[in-house]
Amino acid sequence: MSSNTVEGAIGEHAGVTPESDPLAAIVAGCRRQEPDAQRELVLQTQDRVFRTVFRLVGPQDAEDVTQQVFMQVFRQLDRFIGESAFGTWLYRVSVNEALQHLRSRCGKRSDALCEEPSDRGPDRERQVEDREVLNRAMAQIDPDLRALFVLREVDGLSYEQIAKTLDVPMGTVASRLSRARQELQDALLRLGWNA
Repeated sequence: MSSNTVEGAIGEHAGVTPESDPLAAIVAGCRRQEPDAQRELVLQTQDRVFRTVFRLVGPQDAEDVTQQVFMQVFRQLDRFIGESAFGTWLYRVSVNEALQHLRSRCGKRSDALCEEPSDRGPDRERQVEDREVLNRAMAQIDPDLRALFVLREVDGLSYEQIAKTLDVPMGTVASRLSRARQELQDALLRLGWNA
């Protein structure tokens, strides 16, 4: 299964049936602790989890946090009750693990939060400079606001999807996103960034 299928599952609503969730059969096998099902679940979802985690914690910790995500998934699989697609729940676990990691590193430097792992472009030098300033600014804002900003502006999730992922009301998403944008803009100005 491609990561697009998992991404599509993120936006699904409550009342998801096993037939509509492409990972349902694999998840059922994981509940029975079948090693083949566990391996298949990791294979089909690891790229999406890694990209999400990478954007939130940066390249230096992305692999470790991704492993933590899957450890939590298998430990807490009984908490997934099927009210949404498995991809939605997995995304929530990924974001929560990344946030927990960021909070534990509070005050420490945070690297490449918004780049793609294999991002390349023709004007590489300018992109690198802009990205470095953005990364420094992103590191200055609250980890919860940073995660919300990344979910919206980098991952392109809707307010509804973010609310579901973070388990907060949509009004809270809107107000926190506004605060995240303002804090990021303030941090960029302090760093002397100009477009």
